[in-house]
Parts: sequence; structure tokens; C-alpha cells
Amino acid sequence: MNIFRRELKAARKSLILWCIAIVVMVASGMGKYAGMSMSGTGQSMNDLVADMPKSLQIIMGIGTFDLSKASGYYGVLFLYLLMMATIHAAMLGANIISKEERDKTAEFLLVKPVSRSFVLTAKLLAAVVNVAVVGLVMWISSVTMVNYYSNGEYVNGDIALMMAGMFILQLLFLLVGAMIAAVSRNPKRAVSWSAAVLLVAFMLSLGIDLSGNLDVLAYVTPFKYFEAKKVMYGGGLSMVSVWLSVVIIAVCSTMTYVGYNKRDLNM
Repeated sequence: MNIFRRELKAARKSLILWCIAIVVMVASGMGKYAGMSMSGTGQSMNDLVADMPKSLQIIMGIGTFDLSKASGYYGVLFLYLLMMATIHAAMLGANIISKEERDKTAEFLLVKPVSRSFVLTAKLLAAVVNVAVVGLVMWISSVTMVNYYSNGEYVNGDIALMMAGMFILQLLFLLVGAMIAAVSRNPKRAVSWSAAVLLVAFMLSLGIDLSGNLDVLAYVTPFKYFEAKKVMYGGGLSMVSVWLSVVIIAVCSTMTYVGYNKRDLNM
């Protein structure tokens, strides 16, 4: 039994739906920008944003972007695309382990003549392929749509950097979800717990921006690591954030393998 192919096949339908949703999100988002630019309301939108309360600007993710430019509008849209990608990754990471207990197939899978570590590695590799496909679809659709409306503005470099940061966060939340499922006594609820962790991290990032004086907590929530405004206007990816992400991924990977190898099959 090829566990890797089995996992890819099991997630195929879900992957297609997520990819379609991402393409629709990018196309509709940039389509709104096209309508706004054609009506000449780009600069007026900037003026409107400037008059908004800071808290509303932060919640909507529009405070630092020039909405009269395709790159600025995409910077706002990227926040929502990032949420979609990380939610998909966290749910996938939790589900690749928890579904075996939910569907009562764990005993069948783990009595095969392969080690538990081999099984888990195959599952994680299949999950990584899935998040990579989501990221690739988002990258291609973003470059295509933003270039179409950019009027000659160079955006490919910024989009590539944002996609690189997003892929790192996808891997991070994938491993967080898998770790929660592996170490939890109730893996059937791992998907909801993983979503809760992601939501708390996102709300914390908003709280840091709203307070204005909690920058020291920026390294606590991954959503502060590769923000579009920092990537686009701050010179690229922060190496501190990259290495911190690598450390978190390594820790979560280790705990996932330890927890999975110690799992009790009496479910």
C-alpha cells in the first residue's frame, strides 16, 4: 500500500475546491480594484481610509497601503489569502492524523509492515505537496491578475517574497495541526483546536497593531513574521522571522513524531 499516494488521493477533492476558492478570491479581489481604478476612485479611497479610525484600518488591513496602485490593493487582499492558506494547512495537518481514528482505520494502517515513523513521514509529505499546490495556485493567479491590472508597475518580486513567507507559515501551521492531533488524547477534536490556535494567533497580531506598544510580542504570533507591508516596504523577508519559523517547525515536527509513535491504538 502506497501511503503517500493514498493520502494524495484522499485529499484530492478538497484540494481542488480550495484551489478554485483561491482563484475566485484573487480574481474577484483584483476585479474590484479594476472597477475602482476605472471609476477614478483610487485616490479618494486613500483619503477615505485616512479618515477612518486606526482600529478599523488595522482590522481591515488597509492602513499602510496605497489603494490607487495594484500592488497596494493586493497587499490588502494578501491578508485574506494568507488566512485561507494557513487555515487549509492547519486543518490538513490535524486531519491527516485524526481521520484515522475518526474513520476507525488506524489499526489497519499501523499494523502494516512499516514503522509508525514511515507512516507519518508519508502522510506529512503528502500534506506538504497539498500546501505547495495551494501556494503555487495562489502565486500563479496572483501574478497573472495583478500584472493584468498593474499598468506597468513591477509586482512580481514583491509577490514572490510574500508567497515565500506564506509557504513558510503554511508549513508552520501544518505542523502545528499535526502536533496537536498527535499529542492530543482526543484527536477527533484536533481540527477545531488547530483552528482555535490559528485564530488566537491572528487576533493577537491584531491586538499588537491596535495597542501600538506591544511590539515585543510580535515574535509570539506567526502572523507578524511576514506581513505584506513589511515585505513590500521593508526590504523583503526578515531572517529573524525565517529562523524563528524554522525552529517552531522543527519543534512541532519532533513533538508530532514523538506523540504519534506513542499513540495508543485502543480507540
